[in-house]
Amino acid sequence: MDPNSVKSTLSNLAFGNVMAAAARDYQKGILAQEKAPASSSINEEVDLDELMDDPELEKLHADRIAALKKEAEKRQELKKHGHGEYREITEGDFLGEVTQSEKVICHFYHREFYRCKIMDKHLKSLTPRHLNTKFIKLDAENAPFFVTKLGIKTLPCVVLFRNGIAVDRLVGFQDLGGKDDFATKTLENLLIKKGMISEKKDDEDDEDGDYPESRRRAVRSSVDPDSDSD
Repeated sequence: MDPNSVKSTLSNLAFGNVMAAAARDYQKGILAQEKAPASSSINEEVDLDELMDDPELEKLHADRIAALKKEAEKRQELKKHGHGEYREITEGDFLGEVTQSEKVICHFYHREFYRCKIMDKHLKSLTPRHLNTKFIKLDAENAPFFVTKLGIKTLPCVVLFRNGIAVDRLVGFQDLGGKDDFATKTLENLLIKKGMISEKKDDEDDEDGDYPESRRRAVRSSVDPDSDSD
């Protein structure tokens, strides 16, 4: 046999062995990479299981559930006392309504007065958003005793009660810019300032889309020469 031929054959065999070895190493690398995520996933599952058994997390979860339950019970109790709905009451109901709740907003109104209807609209809009405060209204013509006792002379008149005591009032629109086109947000801000409702944490849109100009007007005090009166 030709020595050169033998040498070439051996060289080819050696090259083939190197390639085969390289191929095996490559395959092993691929298999290792494929196994790695599975191993990582197993570790993650173990970690999550450990977290689920963490007593601190269990306590936080239990506290959160208890707080939500307490809040739900409080809401139900407030609704039982007439919160969350803008309601009309009678003179006979008045004392019970204003003494049952810590904060009560009562609108004394006249059915024919246009400005009373405007105030109705805004108070009705605020009622479901401020459950801690009770919102009610009373026809002034049908409540002569309390109209006299509270010295109500101009309508609309919104009387603010805390623990059954009249602490403040909004007469006409004089604290709302003195005009009819004030925004619900303006009334809301005024009631927040007077401590009758709490400021909302979430960024809510003004529900008075009909009054864009009123959004840019700050709450200010002004004389209202055109107030309706009883």
